[in-house]
Amino acid sequence: MPEARVLSVDDLVDRARTLAAAGPRQLLGIAGAPGAGKSTLAERIVAEVGPVARLVPMDGFHLAQSELWRLGRVGRKGAADTFDANGFVSLLRRLHRLEPTSVYAPVFRRDLEEPIAGAIEVPPEVRLVVTEGNYLLLPDEPWDEVRALLHEAWFLDLDAQLRLRRLTARHEAYGRTPAEARAWALGSDETNATLVSGTANRADLVLRLADPLPG
Repeated sequence: MPEARVLSVDDLVDRARTLAAAGPRQLLGIAGAPGAGKSTLAERIVAEVGPVARLVPMDGFHLAQSELWRLGRVGRKGAADTFDANGFVSLLRRLHRLEPTSVYAPVFRRDLEEPIAGAIEVPPEVRLVVTEGNYLLLPDEPWDEVRALLHEAWFLDLDAQLRLRRLTARHEAYGRTPAEARAWALGSDETNATLVSGTANRADLVLRLADPLPG
């Protein structure tokens, strides 16, 4: 992985504001391994930039639980092939070309373990769309088109042990036992993290936060 720059959240907010001002609409992607803090950083940036920014997470394109059962992939939920990658790319294309009416995006509900369609409105006046997810920088089809649609891409790095603790706590919070949570974090999550870490060189900026946000 390329050496990461240490930056503050304020530095990144300023960079996002500059990107938004470049207009007419800019797409910013924040990639990183599971538990790196992508969602928290993306939420903070959108809140600071204000109404001209909108968050559209990749996680909204999780396949439904029933489809994962049909495909035999429930035990690997979170891997690249457990997402509707083509659907995600299609939405980014629409957001990139700035349509004259609102575009709606799905959201993933962790409490339900299901995606919910039409949950996020992106009206035409939005000038910065922030998307975040593990696989934004994958070079494999159809994910490879994501990078081409992003005006700027960041890769968020985090100390591996802190990331593991965060992931384990997250899995426990959503109902797994401590043993199950740790096994998932060290198993499926770590497999995905290894894959994702190999994509950091495709980012415009590889960064670590000077003060890591809560995971």
